[in-house]
Amino acid sequence: MIKKTKIALGVATATLAMAGALVSPQAMAQTQAEQTAALQSQVNEMAVMMKAMQAELTRVKAVANDVATADTEKVQELDQWMASVKGSPASLGSKDHQFSVRGGWMHMNDNRGSDGILSNGNAAPGHPFGLGEDILTSPVDQDAFYYGGAFDFTMNNDLFGLMDGVSFGIEFGLEYSELGDRETSGLSALVTALDSAQSVGGTPTATLVPAGNYQQGVTVNMLRINASPKLKFMHGSKLRPWIIPVGIDFNIISPPSDAVTVLNTGMNFGAGADYELLPGIVLGVDGRYHWTPDDIDGVDTDGFTLGGSVGFKF
Repeated sequence: MIKKTKIALGVATATLAMAGALVSPQAMAQTQAEQTAALQSQVNEMAVMMKAMQAELTRVKAVANDVATADTEKVQELDQWMASVKGSPASLGSKDHQFSVRGGWMHMNDNRGSDGILSNGNAAPGHPFGLGEDILTSPVDQDAFYYGGAFDFTMNNDLFGLMDGVSFGIEFGLEYSELGDRETSGLSALVTALDSAQSVGGTPTATLVPAGNYQQGVTVNMLRINASPKLKFMHGSKLRPWIIPVGIDFNIISPPSDAVTVLNTGMNFGAGADYELLPGIVLGVDGRYHWTPDDIDGVDTDGFTLGGSVGFKF
C-alpha cells in the first residue's frame, strides 16, 4: 500500500515537473513583457518629472536674475546719490520763516500836540490861560519816518487745508517813529504865560520859574508793537503778494498825554508783496493803516505807513 502511494506521488511529481517545464517559458515571457511595460511607464514618468524640474529651475534662475538686476540697479542708484551728496552742499530743507528789517514814511491823521496858550490876546475857550490840548507837546509835523523789524512765522502753506498755495502765518513787529526833534513843549508856553500874567491890581507877579530852568524841549516819538495774522499767496513762487486782514497794535507815545497816559491799543490793516531776489534774501514793499477806537487822552495815533523791507529766510 505504501509502495503504491509512493509510486503515485512520484508519478504526480513527475507530471507537475513536466507541466512546469512546459508552462515556465511562456510565463517567463509574459512576466518580462509586463516588467518592460512597467519600466517604460516609470521612465516616462521620470521624463515628465525631469521636464517639470527643468522648467522650475529655469523659472528660479530667471527670478534670481531679476532680483540680482534690481539689486544692482539699487546699488547703482545709491552710489549715484552718495556721489551727488558728496559733490553738493547739504540741503537745509524748506525755509518758510522770515526776519525783516523795514522802514519808511509815516503820516498821522492829526497833529500831535498843541500849545495854544494865547492867540492875539484871546484865551483858548474853556481855559483861564488860553491852554490848548495836550500841553506837554507842542505842535509837530504830521509826517514822520519810521524803522523797525518783524518776524514772520509760517504755520502752513495751504490755509489749514482750505486753499493750496496760500500760506498762513503770524507777524510780530516792532517800529519806532519820530515826528519832531526837541520841539518846544506846551508847558514852556504855559509857564511863560503865567509869568507874564498880571495881578488884580495891575502889578506883575513874581516869576514862577527862572527863565531857562523850565521844562526842556522834547522829542516827539512813538513805539508801535504789532501782532498780526498774515496771508501770503503764490507759495513756491519768488513773488509773494500778501495781506493782513486785521491785526492788533500797541502804541506807546512819548511824551505822555496831559493825563500822563502812554499806552493804547488799536488795529492795523495792510497789504504788500515780497520778492526773493537771491536764495534766502527777500525784498519787500508794504502799506498799512493804523486805527484806534479812541485817542490816548487827547493824543491821536491814527495814520498810515508806507515803506520797504529786506528779509532773510530761516
